[in-house]
Amino acid sequence: MTIRPDVSVVIPTRNRWSFLSRTLASALAQEDVTLEVIVIDDGSDDQTPDRLGAVDDARLRVFRHERSLGVARARNTGIERARSAWIAFLDDDDTWSPAKLRTQLAALRTERAVFAYASAVHIDEAGNVVAVERAPEPDALVPQLLTSENPMPAGCSNVVAARDVLRRLGGFDERLFHLADWDLWLRLAASGAAVACPEVLVAYLKHAGNMLTVADRDIFGEFAYLSAKHRAEGARRGLRFDGVPLSRWVASGHRRAGRRRDAARAYLRGAVAFRSPGNAMRAINVMFNPGAVGPEPLSPLPRPSWLP
Repeated sequence: MTIRPDVSVVIPTRNRWSFLSRTLASALAQEDVTLEVIVIDDGSDDQTPDRLGAVDDARLRVFRHERSLGVARARNTGIERARSAWIAFLDDDDTWSPAKLRTQLAALRTERAVFAYASAVHIDEAGNVVAVERAPEPDALVPQLLTSENPMPAGCSNVVAARDVLRRLGGFDERLFHLADWDLWLRLAASGAAVACPEVLVAYLKHAGNMLTVADRDIFGEFAYLSAKHRAEGARRGLRFDGVPLSRWVASGHRRAGRRRDAARAYLRGAVAFRSPGNAMRAINVMFNPGAVGPEPLSPLPRPSWLP
């Protein structure tokens, strides 16, 4: 008799085995839950398919797109293939506490919620903790989603949601790339209750290959689509999307990577699109102040005990 797992873990990947190997290990190391790990290989043409084929663990299920269809489509393939009543999303470069799924599933059952999220840390490539993101209270989640940048700590690597609800909502909007998760959190929040776990259960890896820094996609065009899609919900709550925080988040990523012109361009687009004089001043500062770009001074924060 086949036992249905407690949770299905969905990991999209493409050509990043060096990250995926560690991420996969953290998923398979979850304590006190039965799980299946569904890896969607989105058209890898490196060693990833062979490496995945060599993993000897019956809990791992691998599905492949012969050509890349994008991360939203890869996650939707995982939703379609999942056999559990709960689905957890995990990006291929992030890691979890061994207690992550156990803690969130317990909270979901206790609160009768449809999705759960937790607090998270950001780590650099040397393993230093450089930021802590606290899980917002459920009552504050939608107002923050509607008025600022995506407040979900560690993004897609955080959320566990009911499979049936995800399928009813149609999964991730495949017209979006950078903001597909933000859009789904808004639709999930409109579909039922959320529960926040205050524990730090996720580590988000900041590195040169993060999606924002390497993908040639128009994030501001996506924001216009997102805000139009959810305008009615914002009006119902008396709230309005504000693109200024998003533009500053995009610019800060370029600043840390030393891309002066890209940072200035992001600030200027925000200044024009959202009528922000402050963004215009930031663009001038980035272009003419040599100290305004490059890695931030390192002030490591305490590490969770579960990080290696």
